[in-house]
Amino acid sequence: MVTIRMVLVLSVLCGLIYPLAITGMAQLLFPHQAHGSRVIREGRVIGSELIGQAYEDPRHFWSRPSATAPFAYNAGLSSGSNWGVKNPARQQAIEARRKALLALDPGNAVPAPFDLLMASGSGLDPHISLEAAAWQAGRVARMRGLDRHRVEELVKQYTERRQFGVLGDPVVNVMLLNRALDRL
Repeated sequence: MVTIRMVLVLSVLCGLIYPLAITGMAQLLFPHQAHGSRVIREGRVIGSELIGQAYEDPRHFWSRPSATAPFAYNAGLSSGSNWGVKNPARQQAIEARRKALLALDPGNAVPAPFDLLMASGSGLDPHISLEAAAWQAGRVARMRGLDRHRVEELVKQYTERRQFGVLGDPVVNVMLLNRALDRL
């Protein structure tokens, strides 16, 4: 009898009260994040700051490739490609991405950074490295008729620093940067 009572008490406590308390605190303290960090334009949700977006317009910065199926950046099926280093399909995908990037910016003699060529582990990464943003800045500035310095300043403005000052590398949220470019 005591065991059944303990199971019921712990089920209510851990399965109902605790999740509701944490959800309520999140709603109160972090409302933007608790609602998925949604990005809204003209009253319509167009994405999330936490999920990458597919960009093919050369006037935009491009995200990391996505390996999710059946379509890119499918948040319901987060996954990597699971292709090994020697897998020919992986090499073909990298080479196809390299060719697409160079076709848009044939004068760029610097090799494309790895995060523009290879998908992230989740296939949903919304960020690119500072190197990937710098690599694309010239193309974006040229395609938009903007001064490269202005585009680089915008990249700096949308750079997210290391977490807690020590974890990870500085990164740029591609969706937020592209939205800022579109507002220019």
